[in-house]
Amino acid sequence: MRARSALVFLSVIFGAATFPVADAAANQRQSQKQARAPQATAQQAAPARATAQRSQSRPVAARSVQPRMAIAPQEQAQAALLTPAVARFAGQPGTPILPVSISSGLSCVPFARMATGMNISGDARQWWHNAAGTYARGQHPERGAILSFPASGGMSRGHVAVVSRVVNARTIEIDHSNWAGPGIRRGTVMRGVRVVDVSDRNDWTAVRVQVGHDSDTFGRTYPTHGFIYNRPVGERTLLVRGPALQEVAMASSPHARLHMIRAAEALAD
Repeated sequence: MRARSALVFLSVIFGAATFPVADAAANQRQSQKQARAPQATAQQAAPARATAQRSQSRPVAARSVQPRMAIAPQEQAQAALLTPAVARFAGQPGTPILPVSISSGLSCVPFARMATGMNISGDARQWWHNAAGTYARGQHPERGAILSFPASGGMSRGHVAVVSRVVNARTIEIDHSNWAGPGIRRGTVMRGVRVVDVSDRNDWTAVRVQVGHDSDTFGRTYPTHGFIYNRPVGERTLLVRGPALQEVAMASSPHARLHMIRAAEALAD
């Protein structure tokens, strides 16, 4: 009993003494773990910071896209006027303009009928569609053809004008009526008015018309349908090569023969 009591006494004494030591060691290990944790986090974050710094310091290549500059209306028109003339316009193929004695109080539709003899019904805006199946149509200018304007903006009924001269691939002169401008009253007949093609494809779907009597000043862009030719569908125009006329229309067509006679008379003027 004494021996067992002595052992219990000694174990209590020494056990009590070891508990603080064990707690101190545990606390020390916990502190070391806590100290190592921020270091590990810092080491893991270092590569990410370095990558971010490199991406920030890396120069960004500038895009080489140049802004598209808008071309002023007058510059478009002047460029069209300076377009070199091409050979096929030298002889002015097509039909001549018929004389119209009326000079005022005339709208564009009756003037176009008088000047060409073409019989197309409807308002000017309807001429392009009403001519289908009767008159040839296309996107290239020709003397005696009708330049057809659809309704647009303040021009609710459209407009028609007669091509009196082809200057070059992007410039023509027209005779028309009822196109107001500086010093020009509505219903007035004007002749030799400059029109320039400002379409991207040179198909005459967008034009500018001379303003007033100034052949160097042009107005806003107007859409157009194209040209209605003064000949039936299926017949081609006359080509001029030197002094000789070559008929490429159907030889059996009375209209083709009349077309050739009128073109010869026009070239003889």
